[in-house]
Amino acid sequence: MTERSSEGLDPRRRRLLFRAWRRGVREMDLIIGRFADAHIEAFDDAGLDDFEHLMEAPNAALYAWVVGTESAPAAYDTAVLAELRSFHKQTKQTAAGENN
Repeated sequence: MTERSSEGLDPRRRRLLFRAWRRGVREMDLIIGRFADAHIEAFDDAGLDDFEHLMEAPNAALYAWVVGTESAPAAYDTAVLAELRSFHKQTKQTAAGENN
């Protein structure tokens, strides 16, 4: 379902992009996958580390952190999670605007 090709990405980014689109819960695939499509190339090594760490979180917890119903533990509360929250909020607002 990815909207971008993994062509030209290094193996780590390819693996993360693949994992982002195959979390096992469709809603999380869409949230994380779209974010990865948009940001995977721009992450530096620290950003990739943080994104990879987020990918290890259970779906229910990560979803709660992204939508803001729960606070993320300090180990997960990174700049990448803040970017993901912002991206999700913008995506949601854009979709709502298209439906009006």
